[in-house]
This record gives sequence, C-alpha cells and structure tokens, in this order.
Amino acid sequence: MMLGTYYKGIEIYREERIIYVRFLMPHRVISTCPAAGGVRDDLDYLYNHQSCEPAGHDPAALRLISPDPKGYRSLVCRQYRLPDDRCATLGTAANMRYAVIKDASFRDLIVVAVCTGGVEGNAGRVGDPAAVYEHDGMYERISGEEPVLHGTINTMLFINRELTPGAMVRTVMTATEAKTAALQELAVNSRYSNRLATGTGTDQIGAASRLDTGTPLASAGKHSALGELIGKTVHDAIKGTLALQNSLTPEGQRSTVRHIERFGATRAGMTASVAARLSGEKGDLFARNFTVLERDPLVVAAVAALVHVRDKVTWGILPQSCVPELWATYGAQIAAAVSGDYALLPGYRNTLAEAHYGPQDGDFLRLVEHAMALGFQDKWSGETGGEE
Repeated sequence: MMLGTYYKGIEIYREERIIYVRFLMPHRVISTCPAAGGVRDDLDYLYNHQSCEPAGHDPAALRLISPDPKGYRSLVCRQYRLPDDRCATLGTAANMRYAVIKDASFRDLIVVAVCTGGVEGNAGRVGDPAAVYEHDGMYERISGEEPVLHGTINTMLFINRELTPGAMVRTVMTATEAKTAALQELAVNSRYSNRLATGTGTDQIGAASRLDTGTPLASAGKHSALGELIGKTVHDAIKGTLALQNSLTPEGQRSTVRHIERFGATRAGMTASVAARLSGEKGDLFARNFTVLERDPLVVAAVAALVHVRDKVTWGILPQSCVPELWATYGAQIAAAVSGDYALLPGYRNTLAEAHYGPQDGDFLRLVEHAMALGFQDKWSGETGGEE
C-alpha cells in the first residue's frame, strides 16, 4: 500500500513487514546498510524491514544479517519483488505499522523523515561498556552479559535537493543529535549503565538527497535551514514512533520509578522498601496507593531534581564533597512533596543528613525510599484519612 508521494521524487510503500521508498528520480544515498552502505548514487530503493519479533524470535533471515548481509538483502528483496542490487536496507524488530512519517519545508526545501523505534530492551549511552570485540570477521564476547539486540531506532531521511558528499555525512550527525534530543526529553534510561540513554546499540540510518537540482547544498548543520528541518522531522518522528511501539510518552514518564530505575529501582522493590520503613497500617496503606503517590507531579519533580543533581555530581559539575548537603536538601524536598507540608523541610533535612547516605547506587535508592517514607509518615498526621 502506498503511504504517500513527496516532492514528486519519492513514493513510500508499506507491505506486511517492510516500508520501502522508491526513488522516482536519481538520489544520492548515505546509509549504514552492511550490503550497500556508505555514499551511493546508484540506488533505486531504501527500505526498513522487520526481521523478527521483539522477543523470543530467531528466524532464518535474522541469522543472515551479520555473517551474510547481501544474502539477507537478497532474501528480503525476493519476498517483496525488489531489485536487491539497487537497494539499501535497514533491519529492526520494530513493527512497521508503528512507523511515523514527518515532513517539513522552508522555501524550496522539503525534508521527509520515516522512523521506527523501540528502546525498552536495548537503550544505551554512548561509551557504555562494550559486549563484543570484532576481529577477522568474527565477534568475540568481552563481557559476561549477552547484549539485547532487539530494540532499534531506524531513521530514513529524504531531501528534495542535492547535497555534497560531505553534507550527506552531516545529515547523519544532525539526525543523530535529533534522536538523542528525543530520548533526553523522554528521560530514557540506559539498560547497560546508570546513565541516560543516547540511542540503542543497533540504531541504523539511511538518508537520500535528490540529484541534479542545481548547485549542491553544502551545509546540513544546526545553523542551516536544512539542518533545522532535519532536526524537527527526525525528532518528532522518533518521539511519535516510540509512543506507538513502547507507549513511551512524556505523560507515561511522569513516574518516580522511571527516573531512578537506572540505579536499580523496581516498582515492587521500591514499594516493599518504603512500606517496610512505616508502621504496619501505614505501610499497607502506602503499598496500596504507591502508583498514585509515585506518579504525583510534585513527587516526580522532586525525585527528578535529585537525580539531575546526582548526574551533575557524576559529571564533575558539582563536587563530591557536597554530596551530604545535596542529598539531605533535595531528599527533604521529596519528603515534603509526599507529605504536602513544606514547613517540615528543616526536620526532614536534618533526619536525612544524620543517615549519611553516600553516592553509590544502593545508597542513593535508600535515600529516596527513606525520604518517601518520612513524607508518608506525616501525610495523614492529625487527620482522619483514607483512600480515594
């Protein structure tokens, strides 16, 4: 089924588990395709193919991707009647029906982004510990943990003007920044470290610019109109597809647990730990209302502020020597947000300061749990309360 025609230069189709783009006139393509990657001027198609389900699925096509990328491409192209020697391919476990198309224009410029994505299993931050070392065409495991390969953000980008080869490379840089900005705004956590994610371990991209349209454009950076259009379309398409594929939305990320899960927190573990710090009745009441409490806007804001301060310490912007004061001060904000009584801030701060929590992940989680327990202990003091 055709999804659309843009700038009289491309047609976008979706069939079963593939989205392919047919060039109606010559385009220059830069891609991460293992079989036809780099910069090419001789391709007729760029496609994104769902090679497997997101979990527990290992079809024959998936096993060909690394050892025989041309064989994988041929297998897919035969199925969809495409000329394999004229195609660049992207592969993923994401559902093609969750693809999002965004386009934008300025004067005579038109940019179209087509994105699919999933980040629940494979999100990571650049510089996270590696899992494999490649040599002699083979991959050697260098860490004890099997990397999760299902979870990929794929970007297809189309531009109605010719770009120089250097500007084509720059489109990849700009689109990558747009992807990282989208993940930052969604507070996506790395699955391989206690840091925020900048992408996944298997992200791919293909960008195409129409040839023979006059003097080639030489700039695709953030200062150029083209760079702005690339940034907007890719950013919005990625946020849109993650909302569909993973139900990952700003509203859904309004969660205390989401902000601290990269330090080892789980919903069940946090509920039990905070409840254990409270008396029997209050502990049970907290556990039964945890979801409402941990999604409260003021509580989430206080936890997010503490997490951001912790990142500033990790990055060296704030000195480690200030951790005791920072933890006590920002932890007290969490307690006050839970109790609703900000007049109690000094007392919460003193109590948390006496506990001497350190910068380690475990200590940091105990600080948050202690602060929530302090606040809930006071939430119904002197009142007759109950559940909503």
